Amino acid sequence: MRKDKKQVIGEELPDEAIKLFLLPEPADDTPPALHKLIKAYRGLRVDDFARYLEFFVAQGLDLRTKNAKGESFLDLVGDQRQAAPYVELVKAARA
Repeated sequence: MRKDKKQVIGEELPDEAIKLFLLPEPADDTPPALHKLIKAYRGLRVDDFARYLEFFVAQGLDLRTKNAKGESFLDLVGDQRQAAPYVELVKAARA
């Protein structure tokens, strides 16, 4: 890292930065809503992901969407070591 750059870890992202995770579109046949959820899961801290879900739902995207194999977001990430808080957030938002 350059000496004039400060490494920032753990700071809350502004809404505009979180909303950028609503933009990516899949390059394959993955449903757009599922693709966006996975990108956000991989790129956001838990607190930011919670805020992201509010924007996701407000945009009319489906938290229950499934891929061609019938797998939902919960199916795809549920067994990953760090996924538990993200899974709980999605379950709460689906309720």
